[in-house]
Amino acid sequence: MLVRIIVLALYALMIIWVGIRGFRRTKTFDDFYLGGGNVGPWMTAFSYGTAYFSAVLFIGFAGNIGWNFGFSGLWVALVNAFLGVLAVWWFVGRRLKDAAVEYGAYTMPEFLMKRYRSPELKLLASLVIFIFMIPYTAAVFMGLSYLFTSNFDIEYWHALAFMGFFTALYMVLGGYKSMALIDMIFGIIMAVSVLILFGSTLNEGGGLGQISHDLRQFDPRLTQAIGPPGWWPLLSLVLLTSMAPFAMPQLMQKFYAIRDRATVKRGMVASTLFAILIGGVAYFIGATSRVFLDPGSNPAAFDPAGQPIYDVLMPELLTSVVPVSLSVIILLLILSASMSTLAALVLVSSSTLVKDFYQGFIRREVSDARLTLLMRIMSALFIVLSVVMAYLNLDHIVAILGISWGALGSFFLGPFLWGLFSRRVKRAGAVAAGTGGLAVCLILYFSGIPSPQAGTIGMFVSLALNPLVSHLVKGETTV
Repeated sequence: MLVRIIVLALYALMIIWVGIRGFRRTKTFDDFYLGGGNVGPWMTAFSYGTAYFSAVLFIGFAGNIGWNFGFSGLWVALVNAFLGVLAVWWFVGRRLKDAAVEYGAYTMPEFLMKRYRSPELKLLASLVIFIFMIPYTAAVFMGLSYLFTSNFDIEYWHALAFMGFFTALYMVLGGYKSMALIDMIFGIIMAVSVLILFGSTLNEGGGLGQISHDLRQFDPRLTQAIGPPGWWPLLSLVLLTSMAPFAMPQLMQKFYAIRDRATVKRGMVASTLFAILIGGVAYFIGATSRVFLDPGSNPAAFDPAGQPIYDVLMPELLTSVVPVSLSVIILLLILSASMSTLAALVLVSSSTLVKDFYQGFIRREVSDARLTLLMRIMSALFIVLSVVMAYLNLDHIVAILGISWGALGSFFLGPFLWGLFSRRVKRAGAVAAGTGGLAVCLILYFSGIPSPQAGTIGMFVSLALNPLVSHLVKGETTV
């Protein structure tokens, strides 16, 4: 326990140092939000990867999907890497940097407004980001707090308050400059940690062959290409987590901040390899949960009826398979994954309120210094709201993340992708795609459809509506 506390204290000091360093170098709004628009390939690659993968992956998704789908959950990791990372960098990254310069737009709502000449679409986009980023951020806080309660035997709300404070500290001080630097450090910690975790799991389980044999004793389908829930639940998870990144504001922000097109090419390979490593190990470890956990030896991970509590499975599993001497490494893994994601979400959400909403609709002539100060204040406010929602603990992590990603993807995918690659789509098509996709997603979700399926259908509706409505509308000019 003493070693964990010492390492955690050193980790906290590093965050404080990075925050102060970033504060000294952050003079303008552009510095705070985009790091001056001159971030290199390695920092961007790690920043993208660490924003993509967080405690939500290791705590919520890996435990839930691993328990139910077994080894077929690895399809999620594979498609995430090649569609959600490689394809996003290849098709969107280079084009978005050019579009940012062309339109003079550096946020998603700002791009949509200038591309479609629609202030109304900008307002809608700002509201969607703020509303649905809060539960996403809350899900990350929840996952991290579950890990702290398992490792330090502290109250859930104590862990929430601790993480909220340190996230606010380095974000409010340094903005993107702090985030880009610390994400690179976090990425290296994550890469080393998952290798240790993978080796420990194989060693504890007696090797891959023995683990596979043990899984087949529970259900032979756990080691097959399609796990027990079937192909549609698996496909919806794959598509939700791989398609949504094409228009997720916190991931697209990385390309606004990157130095140039050549930097995109170099960062693409590093980011893809990072995704294969992190996602592959996380879903593999999750698939072994049935082997290592049961109600008798791990009562905290199961309810009185013996059913798994998905958000607690991975914290219990990590403490079971990782030697005590190495457990602090795993703590740093989840901390690093979560802090970077939290920072990305906070930065994008606060910029939506300050730049897109306040400057866009309330006070257009606002000084750069005031804009930067408001960004710091809104960052702190957003963190407080997310921590409160995490404390309320309204649902399990996968459900919360699923509806957040589904709603954001359903609103932005059609307007953003078509607007980026086609000159033929129109304002009416973009508005119909955003509102129609979001409406379908939410209606399905509140009708009882699981969030991954609701979000996947909503995204396809969004993609289909933009060109369809644009074709039907007469008289409106394209850009």
